[in-house]
Amino acid sequence: MSVAPQPTVSLSDHFARDLPELALPWKAEEAPDPQLLVLNEPLAAELDLDPAWLRSPDGLRMLVGNLVPSGATPVAQAYAGHQFGGFSPRLGDGRALLLGEVPHADGHLRDIHLKGSGRTPFARAGDGLAAVGPMLREYVVSEAMEALGIPTTRSLAVVATGQTVRRDTLLPGAVLTRVAGSHLRVGSFQYARAMDDPALLRRLADHAIRRHYPDAAQAGNPYLALFEAVVGAQAALIAQWMLNGFIHGVMNTDNMTISGETIDYGPCAFLEAFEPATVYSSIDSGGRYAYGNQPVVAQWNLARLAEALLPLFHEDQDQAIPLAMEPLDAFPRQYSAAWSAGMRRKLGLTRLPSLPDNLDDDVAQPLVDELLTLLQAGGVDYTSFFRGLGGAARGDAGVVRTLFPEPSAFDAWTERWRLLGPDAEAMDRVNPVYIPRNHLVEEALAAGTEGDLHPLERLLEAVTRPYDERPGLQRYAAPAPEDFGTYRTYCGT
Repeated sequence: MSVAPQPTVSLSDHFARDLPELALPWKAEEAPDPQLLVLNEPLAAELDLDPAWLRSPDGLRMLVGNLVPSGATPVAQAYAGHQFGGFSPRLGDGRALLLGEVPHADGHLRDIHLKGSGRTPFARAGDGLAAVGPMLREYVVSEAMEALGIPTTRSLAVVATGQTVRRDTLLPGAVLTRVAGSHLRVGSFQYARAMDDPALLRRLADHAIRRHYPDAAQAGNPYLALFEAVVGAQAALIAQWMLNGFIHGVMNTDNMTISGETIDYGPCAFLEAFEPATVYSSIDSGGRYAYGNQPVVAQWNLARLAEALLPLFHEDQDQAIPLAMEPLDAFPRQYSAAWSAGMRRKLGLTRLPSLPDNLDDDVAQPLVDELLTLLQAGGVDYTSFFRGLGGAARGDAGVVRTLFPEPSAFDAWTERWRLLGPDAEAMDRVNPVYIPRNHLVEEALAAGTEGDLHPLERLLEAVTRPYDERPGLQRYAAPAPEDFGTYRTYCGT
């Protein structure tokens, strides 16, 4: 391992210095033959990183962790977590390293983090490696989420390592370079609480406040203000997941960030036919993390965060619990408000001349409830429906009504909805044409694994401009063909 010369890249190590109990210094495994697969040049520019240098041999070595930038202290982060409801007191980065932090163009720090860089002491039975396919999945889905305006970690690069990874078969290995506001998780606080070290818990909370919610430091109870801010961020995030038909697949507490960013794109997917019970993940046999369960699971995870933070809310637990319950009980209201406002936008029913503030709930909510019932009963493709509804707002419902096996009930619904004067142009700004369709993602990953990146590039072209309908991209707006079959996603470890 070597050190990068100045002034190429310089990273800070705030997390490693502030919280050494949660940061295990470690080295990435040597990648025998690093080869760049995809580089996010716009994101590199936001981080003031030179794309030409990142493509160089030294740049590729940094992107796989074999060349450490000046000021960096690569660490594997320690955290705990509830995985499918069962608590594991010691998880941590089993195949990942935090290289350090770099300033973003917005003035805030971003973590530079590697995924697939080799075994760490947290690896347990895992090999610490990652295959090309799952790393390309995280790249394309996280960048699609960014384009949809959904808070997310970002993907800077995927670099093939020249190693093979054994899964069901031998696969080419890769490292993803991930960028995030931070990698602080609910599980980070669970780990600190499990160590029974009040000073560590307080330092972790102070670090989170400085990094993400500095206004909380001025509150009468800064740690309660931190919790309230996280609850609000997660309510807004989950509402956006639901509005866009995104299914995370593994909502363990170690996969919920304090920042409110979506993290860890393992067996994730986008909803096709509208069905709240939809599960794509191969490891979610009980449906715990089904599409329709995500808001409830998010509140459950936040309850675990509250448990971890109780000693900071008040020294007397009997007084700390009621303090925690107030923001926790507010989550459903905050989520519902964000989701309802978003659904009104999808239906073009905001800022109507006759209703200057918002459409009255007594009018809007029955319309929404009836519509979702119709979509579920008809097995209607979620994304195609809402994009096509813009045509119905313009007076042409011909295309969208063909999505229903029996369109008569939809026709009646449409008549009532049109009387409210929906704004078709506003609808087109929030209802995407292109999402990472599951069959297209699998097509791109299979080709990428074989060395053909063209399908990935075409998919990225579509999903990173999701609202802009363009000629030649019709197949990227279409649902999966019938012969695609039942879809299952895998976590890649």
